[in-house]
Amino acid sequence: MKKILIFDTSIASLNMGDEIIVESIKENMAYLFEENYCMTFPTHTPTYYKFQNVYSRKYIENYSNADFKFVCGSNLLFKNMLRPMPVWNINVFNTKVANSSILLGVGSGENAKKVNLYTKFLYKKLLNKEFIHSVRDEKTKIMIEKLGYKAINTGCPTLWNIDEKHCKQIPKEKSKSVIFTLTHYEYAKNERLDSLMIDILKRNYSEVYFWPQCIEDYDYLVDLGQEKGVKVVTPNLASYRKILKQDIDYVGSRLHGGIFAIQNFKRSIILAIDNRAREIKITNNIPCIERDELDGKLEKMIVSNFNTEIVLDANKINTWKDQFVSSEEKYE
Repeated sequence: MKKILIFDTSIASLNMGDEIIVESIKENMAYLFEENYCMTFPTHTPTYYKFQNVYSRKYIENYSNADFKFVCGSNLLFKNMLRPMPVWNINVFNTKVANSSILLGVGSGENAKKVNLYTKFLYKKLLNKEFIHSVRDEKTKIMIEKLGYKAINTGCPTLWNIDEKHCKQIPKEKSKSVIFTLTHYEYAKNERLDSLMIDILKRNYSEVYFWPQCIEDYDYLVDLGQEKGVKVVTPNLASYRKILKQDIDYVGSRLHGGIFAIQNFKRSIILAIDNRAREIKITNNIPCIERDELDGKLEKMIVSNFNTEIVLDANKINTWKDQFVSSEEKYE
């Protein structure tokens, strides 16, 4: 039996999208996780302080010497890891537990033009040199390879089970109801376009629901003055999953809110507001349009019939998975 360390991006996260990612990873990695001893650590909060060695050296050694350490999804990598409040809350002084980790469907964000010396040194301690890393877009693959590591663009693990058979079960025609999302981050707000999106939805659907993927997304809805005529779904995954059992479409700027709807066989239109949706569209052909173009495109797409045609490279996914099982072992 192997010891496996799972760095869980959903712990202490305010974004339900991280729960969607980790749920999908556990489902796709069941062949490995369910057959071995797994230990879980957060990424959003520090995993280890040096003074812990005094009291719990045995525990720390167990964690540090795990057979596999997986960093689970999300946009964790940046070119400057000195940035305040990094999503992967780690620094050169507390890497002992995370040393030699393997990326699992991880993406990257833009906060500098190139990787600085501090970040190169940090990644040298963190990233495994023996195994191939799984990244979710081509941009991140290039970044990892330029740093001297091996990587495969497997796409996001939230999409790994959405094959052609799955896509054929997703409606082509619009529903009478829609559920939408907003993104409250300052860089992502566009009051004119976000209000226009909601107006278009109210005009084209009999029932309009809103799911706050982050609690502050609801505050943004109120700031827009658009809460009238909108039914708010509780911001947790159970409530979202329940509403998706209805005949309903998805429209919105939350990437993984849209992917979760696709997982649940719902016709979805994701609005790209940053590089995450754009890069995953290139790799996996998610149904996505630019928010800046919604004035001319969104209503036309809503009333038209369209197929959901997610593109997967099963060979790349299986090549990456095969690293962790012997030739006698199999996964479903």
